[in-house]
Amino acid sequence: MISLAGRDILHAWGKFLLTGIGLGLLIGVTLIMAGVYRGLVADARALLDNSGADLWVVQKDTQGPYAENSSLPDDTYRSILGLEGVDQAANVTYLTMQAHHRGLDIRIMVVGLAPGIPGATPGWPPSLVAGRQIVLGHYEAVTDVAAGFALGDRIIIRRHEYVVVGQTRRTVSSSGDPMVFIPLKDAQQAQFQKDNDAIRQSRRRAAANPGLNRPGNDSALRAVLDSQTANPYVNAVLVTLASGADADALAARIRRWTRLSVYTRAQMETILVDKLVASSARQIGMFLVILALVSAAIVSFIIYTLTMDKIREIAVLKLIGTRNRTIAGMILQQALALGLIGFMTGKIAATFSAPLFPKYVLLMPTDSAAGLAAILLICALASLVAIRIALRVDPANAIG
Repeated sequence: MISLAGRDILHAWGKFLLTGIGLGLLIGVTLIMAGVYRGLVADARALLDNSGADLWVVQKDTQGPYAENSSLPDDTYRSILGLEGVDQAANVTYLTMQAHHRGLDIRIMVVGLAPGIPGATPGWPPSLVAGRQIVLGHYEAVTDVAAGFALGDRIIIRRHEYVVVGQTRRTVSSSGDPMVFIPLKDAQQAQFQKDNDAIRQSRRRAAANPGLNRPGNDSALRAVLDSQTANPYVNAVLVTLASGADADALAARIRRWTRLSVYTRAQMETILVDKLVASSARQIGMFLVILALVSAAIVSFIIYTLTMDKIREIAVLKLIGTRNRTIAGMILQQALALGLIGFMTGKIAATFSAPLFPKYVLLMPTDSAAGLAAILLICALASLVAIRIALRVDPANAIG
């Protein structure tokens, strides 16, 4: 039976090989789609890991700072530091924007770092692959290598230039955008400060208000103008636990005393993975179903064609007493061989093409094993049509 199937494949090896390669490209796309989903989940978890936080304190009734906008007074961290069980509490801002560099617009997430110690203060990049950490209070930046910046490059964020002094790796947002770390004051200015025209208009309106600009007493006007140019807000407070502290108990205590929303690591991962990534997962799942149906149709068509081309040979086999099980096994082996060729081609194509994608593609061995099992099952089911036709061949066709 094995010899019979092999000889039949060699008889039409060109058609068989080209079909296997075409099927392999579809399988490669399927593996890449699964890798894209795995990459989204990995990016979300990397974002949480890189923050170095155990708790996220955000604006009340929001799911910020990654899923929703969140705004807190920048002195909130002081009241949190005084609570039992808190080791570190640091302000942080997040701003997704387009940075200008050498005439190109690059989508990045700007992270504002509170003054502190790298490796101890939450929010700082966990490690560097080149350069140094930020030491000045203004106009220095640490960037992820995926952004394409080099050490010493100057990038424009809003109205100011920042010198790249360090580089890190795998510090990305939940959507895969590379992070750029800058001092907190600069980030607050970039995120919350109005542009020059808006500031001038606000000053003009305030000066025209007689309740603020009283003759001989402009103290109220000056206070209002100062408040318009100040930026006393952050997006979240990152909290680390003291040794032996319970995350859920501390989160409940912070909620009670600060009247803010607090999320643990598990809750924040649920927000990012089960909510933000869920819609992408459903869309990728639909693509996988479509690709599986297309693969089944291709295998079914080629096996059907090969079977129809040898109807007389099958009739001869029946005429000399070959059992139906042998004939069915021959066709099934051809379908499985086609699936194996396709899987090997797809696996090679996915492995070499994954690093070329702009987003992170994570190819998991478990996904490859599941893909192999699925393609063999699809090939086996697709061969049933051809097997049914072969078993209904009349032996008289051998001499007809």
